Amino acid sequence: MEKTSQRKKSLRPTPTAILNPRCDPIFKAIFTQGTEKSNFALKDLISSLLGRKIAEMELLPNEEPVEILDEKQMSFDVNVTFDDGEKAELEMQGRNQDYDYASRAEIHAAKLLSSSNKRGSSYDSPKVYQISVLNFEMDKDDNSPVSWYTMRKDTGTRLAGKLNVIFLDLVKVRRLIDKPVEQLTKAEKWGMFFAYADSEKHQPYVRKVIESEEALMAADFIVKTMSKEDAEWFRQNSYENAIWDYNHGMYRAEKRGERRKALNAAKNLLAMHILTIEQIAQAIGLSVEEVQELQEKHIDK
Repeated sequence: MEKTSQRKKSLRPTPTAILNPRCDPIFKAIFTQGTEKSNFALKDLISSLLGRKIAEMELLPNEEPVEILDEKQMSFDVNVTFDDGEKAELEMQGRNQDYDYASRAEIHAAKLLSSSNKRGSSYDSPKVYQISVLNFEMDKDDNSPVSWYTMRKDTGTRLAGKLNVIFLDLVKVRRLIDKPVEQLTKAEKWGMFFAYADSEKHQPYVRKVIESEEALMAADFIVKTMSKEDAEWFRQNSYENAIWDYNHGMYRAEKRGERRKALNAAKNLLAMHILTIEQIAQAIGLSVEEVQELQEKHIDK
């Protein structure tokens, strides 16, 4: 009997599909491989956002992702220290949150500063930088793709400059699409890479952006190499499914809370004996049958 061979189906959607660099584990993997290309890309990205040349830096050990149910299903970041002792924490924030992300970033920067100041030492601690690549718009009143926050007096005078929070806003970067590549800053080019590296529609423009910078070509090589591996697609799909499950759970919980509020409001209005059942149903957003059932159970006892 003739046997037929079966090829294992690849998790890669198409032979040319590229992993999403806005997906947290993929973002981290690009910059933490420890290879020459990975280190070069990481140096260049941080340098473009800080506006300073980085001679040497050390990639710090990072723990495995942990679940943080009140913030994010999984947390990934890249921690580095520079040759002058300054530290930076780099992360991708691929989705908006229900909490105040600005506060979160500031608290993370404060923790980073506190950990770098040894007990019993002077207060001449090295500066720290909390850097976030955002896939949502932080400040709608600011059109700049890169925002830098530090502590200042109300007159504008900077305090010590030890604590710094920097955002690269991909929503604002996307508004620059089709802008001549030579007019983009290096930080904006990195934003274009994160925003569109996996977009087939924008490949002609993105290729021009990538080919304009050696570091972007290094990052592009890494993500394309990773995209050939089913294990990386499994990692991306698993993370995105976890995020979807979390968001769906939060949505259902929110809807349950809204329904409880609606039912309580309807019961209060019924107890007042001012509006008709039809009016209450229309005002609260319940069906007439639901309001009638509430009246029978809780009012006409």
